[in-house]
Amino acid sequence: MQEIERHVREVPDFPSPGISFKDITPLIEDGPAFHAAVDRAAAATAGIDYDRVLSAEARGFVFGTALAYRARKGLILARKPGKLPRETISASYDLEYGSNTLHVHADSIREGTRVLVVDDLLATGGTARAMCQLVENAGGVVAGVAFLVELTFLNGRERLAPYPVTSLLTYDA
Repeated sequence: MQEIERHVREVPDFPSPGISFKDITPLIEDGPAFHAAVDRAAAATAGIDYDRVLSAEARGFVFGTALAYRARKGLILARKPGKLPRETISASYDLEYGSNTLHVHADSIREGTRVLVVDDLLATGGTARAMCQLVENAGGVVAGVAFLVELTFLNGRERLAPYPVTSLLTYDA
């Protein structure tokens, strides 16, 4: 786990003053560290019964794609407004430094589809909660929620109850 954690860089005051950004790009750029992170995430989610992975752009796509590939599951893309070409459903959410909306194609999640929600980071839980809402609004089932990094001091996990949450790295401050 240290191989993974030492590649997460802290960037103070980004994207705004007071925010301590956990930059995972050094991890993604390092082949062995990225491989280790994907292997660990795959092992941590191996016991979850799911049909598809749902990830949000942009960094969430990196880990969602890798996990979907490893599990031989389909990937559902949650995108910002105006990025998907067909009919969509949407859910809005708040971040610790703003708000946004995510869209998925209306036909991506069929009734009863079991979905693993994957993102790079759990902070306040807004993005992941919106993805869970998208799954449920489409008639799917949230099988679990998985993250590379969790900022426990922001209590995002509480917003995701009762879903099972998996995080590889946690930070208390």
